[in-house]
Amino acid sequence: MNTTMELDGIDLSTHPFGWMLLLIFFIGYYFIVREDKYHLDKSKPALFIGTFMFILIGGFYAFYGLNFIPFKREIIQLVYEIAEIFFFLFVAMTFIEALIERGVFNALKGKLIAKGYSYRELFWITGFLAFFISPMAGNLAT
Repeated sequence: MNTTMELDGIDLSTHPFGWMLLLIFFIGYYFIVREDKYHLDKSKPALFIGTFMFILIGGFYAFYGLNFIPFKREIIQLVYEIAEIFFFLFVAMTFIEALIERGVFNALKGKLIAKGYSYRELFWITGFLAFFISPMAGNLAT
């Protein structure tokens, strides 16, 4: 058995299986880029290709009799990260929808326009605030 496959992670950069995974990745990327042509959401090919590649890598581990522990650890970590982002976005979108339903943004816009701000000024104010708030808000999801 190849000694590079006995390490904690496997190196498939020179193995034909690695090249096949790279080809599958580019096919999936093609469908993501050409979503309008095929009428697909970007998430569908991304989830399918990611899952399919993990299944193939698991089969590779089984075929060569490799230690599944590093592979299992990576899958658990990936599922944890995806769940973490999903639940954060779910709660954030629910919060925003609750604010929209209660008219908070319309009330804020009305008050700012009543103070004499034009739509152009509102655009620049929100852009300026978004510029400084975005890095902090972006770190909430990571």
